[in-house]
Amino acid sequence: MSLPNLQGRAAWIFKEDDFDIDLIIGIKNIKLSDLQELAAVTMTTYDPDFARLVKKGDLLVGGHNFGYGHPHYPAMRAMRHLGVAGVIAESFSPGFFRGEISMGFPLITCPGIRAITTRWDELKVDWDALTVTNLGSGKQLPFEALSSIERGTLMAGGFIPYLKARLAKQDQATPARA
Repeated sequence: MSLPNLQGRAAWIFKEDDFDIDLIIGIKNIKLSDLQELAAVTMTTYDPDFARLVKKGDLLVGGHNFGYGHPHYPAMRAMRHLGVAGVIAESFSPGFFRGEISMGFPLITCPGIRAITTRWDELKVDWDALTVTNLGSGKQLPFEALSSIERGTLMAGGFIPYLKARLAKQDQATPARA
């Protein structure tokens, strides 16, 4: 079984490297837990209309070491709430990568992605071919394959469901003792 391909618009391109995701909602909003409040402040520093313009299935494009800093979850919770389906970046901060994959959120490491993408371009992530294609320009780039555990985690919808399914499979394979 394979992951469903992603296809959506590049709702935002983070041009800077070492981007701290807390800036997506603003440091002062880091303790907000209500998704409506988080959505209302998402990206207002960069584009006050972002929450109104983003659509379900849209993608974010990032630079090198995207997610740098403390791996707080509110910013990406807000993005998921707004419909963002994943992030394609030059590279990711390891803590951010592990945390978001464990939440079942697709992250695609694709060197060169910023060079072939402008805002609102339609992008397609083909998990089987390991390519990202800009559907408008036809430009295509390879991306780094996920490990089998990372793929399994995304397919299960997060690390907890992945572990539960794996344990259930092990229990089925273990003969019952009398």
